[in-house]
This record gives sequence, structure tokens and C-alpha cells, in this order.
Amino acid sequence: MKINTALILCAGFGKRLNPITLNQPKALLKLNNVTLLENTINLIKKLGIEKIILNTFHLKDQIKTYLNENKFDISIDVIEEGEQILDTGGGIMNMINSSMENFYQLNKIKNILLVVNKKLSFDQTLKGDFKLDMNKLNKNTNNQYIYTGCQIFSRGLLNSINKKVFSIIEIWNELIQKNILFGFESKNKFYHITDLEIYNKLLKNY
Repeated sequence: MKINTALILCAGFGKRLNPITLNQPKALLKLNNVTLLENTINLIKKLGIEKIILNTFHLKDQIKTYLNENKFDISIDVIEEGEQILDTGGGIMNMINSSMENFYQLNKIKNILLVVNKKLSFDQTLKGDFKLDMNKLNKNTNNQYIYTGCQIFSRGLLNSINKKVFSIIEIWNELIQKNILFGFESKNKFYHITDLEIYNKLLKNY
């Protein structure tokens, strides 16, 4: 089944990158003179995805202005989170509910996370999030795989959620208990802007 729509989460405060994210959204920070948001949009375009839904909250006007001034050759809908930030899961639900498009049809695999072995991480202080075994994700005391921030999931997973503010981790934990949280391993080097120190190191090494 072809995936036509991608979600980009841009609502967060980026607190681990304070003080620079107090006045600039994390999505608009630059590496090699290219914003993180532009890098993400370019990747989505290369994957052949035709539409982006993007959420905003913190410094939302800067992101709107940036998108208006840079005419990306792809359809981008901006969804505001409203009066409160909704966390990762709530933000995804809000974007899906705000869209007329059926984001992703129910499939046999309900949730796939793109993960990478922590040995490939630029930031070697990052702890692993999961254990990966035969494409199934679990957690133990020796988690070797880091969640990259990319996932594909069925909107049906949100049907039982009756709250606006929640973390997507709640859904992951439920799927782990049922042994149906899947992972796909990336073999690429992983660059994660963990905090201001790592960001400055990336600026010197990127």
C-alpha cells in the first residue's frame, strides 16, 4: 500500500536545546546552512510521499513564516495544537483528526518504528530504547536500539484513547505487551540533536 501522507511534529519546546530554542523553534535550527525542517521535507519528497501535515505550538508564527517564504514543491498543511501542547501522541491524533484524508489504512502490522543500533549514533551518550529481535521490539536492561523518530502506524490504534494529552509511548507499551510492536533497522549513521552540546559538536563536524 502506498503511503501518501507524512506527519512532521514541530510543536515541541526543544527544552534540551535551551537557550537557543527559547527564541527559535528546533525545527528551524540549521546544520550545514539547511534547517532541520527542510532536511525532513526533502527526505519525505525523496520517498515519493505527496503530502505533509505539520503541527505547531511553540513559536508557531516563525514556522508559518518560514514555510510561506520557502515554497517547497509539496503539499503542506499546518495544524495548530490550540491553547495547550498535546505531547507526541495527542499531537498526532490532532493532526489526523484535522485532516480529511484517511492517513493510513488498518494493516496487519499496526505500528512499525525505524530504529538504529546505538553504535551508529553520533551522540554516544544516548541510551538504547528497545531490544530488536526478528523485527519485534521489546525492552530489557540491555536495549541496543534507538528510536529514530520515524514510524508508520494505523490510526485505529488511537480509537481507544479518550484523552487529548498523552505520549505515543503509552501505545508502544501496550503493543509491546501484546508482542505486536514492530521495528525496522536502519543501517545509516544516526544524528540526533540531543542538547545544546551535541548541536554545537554537530555544527563543527557535519
